Amino acid sequence: MQDVLIGSAVSAMSTGLGAIPILFMKNVTHRWRDILLAYTAGIMTSASMFSLIPEALSLSNTWIVAFGLMLGCLTLLWLEGIVPHVDLEKMEHALGSSSGHAHAPIDHKSMLIIAAITLHNLPEGLSVGVSYASGSEALGPLIAFSIGLQNAPEGFLVALFLVTQNVNRWKALGVAALTGGVEIITALLGFFLSSFVSNLVPYGLSFAAGAMLFIIYKELIPESHGDGHQRAATISFVAGIITMLALTQWV
Repeated sequence: MQDVLIGSAVSAMSTGLGAIPILFMKNVTHRWRDILLAYTAGIMTSASMFSLIPEALSLSNTWIVAFGLMLGCLTLLWLEGIVPHVDLEKMEHALGSSSGHAHAPIDHKSMLIIAAITLHNLPEGLSVGVSYASGSEALGPLIAFSIGLQNAPEGFLVALFLVTQNVNRWKALGVAALTGGVEIITALLGFFLSSFVSNLVPYGLSFAAGAMLFIIYKELIPESHGDGHQRAATISFVAGIITMLALTQWV
């Protein structure tokens, strides 16, 4: 119980930590944004393919894992249909805009973006909780780490978007941090369900992998290739895979 609380809290806090540079930075290049997104995609790909899926297979069979993968993917597809899509590219275009110093309220458009990010974080928290319930001591921290890395640039972009809407920088930082807080709740939910419902762990692990793979292919990889930095992003993607593989061996 203590481990899942710590792991989910660290993962959730990464959203706020990623937003901290907004207090000091006025500009960031597309190249570095793409490299960071691709590196995150590599981390999550490796976590899904070499940790979550193998663990789920060891506890069940191919049919259960296939069902969980598709369920995770379709759940994210459904979420996209009921909340506004967060286009990181459009948010990134705001980098050249004046942030101002006005203490403007958070408008309706910004609230939609915040709601989209918050709902987007639900399956990520579930991934962490189920991983801690799997019985593998190394799996939980690894998944929490990979989700945390994904949350950091997301938190920065959310805070950046709010700042370009003339929201106070400290308020933008606080809101970005709060969007990750929902992961603690869903992590605990996933942990308790998997701990008390028999044979739920392999479904949960494969569901988490499916949700992560959806995010990787639908969001992270396309966004990292949108500004002409495909080669650097590709190298960064492979570096992310290697990073997680190394952590898997060392933890």
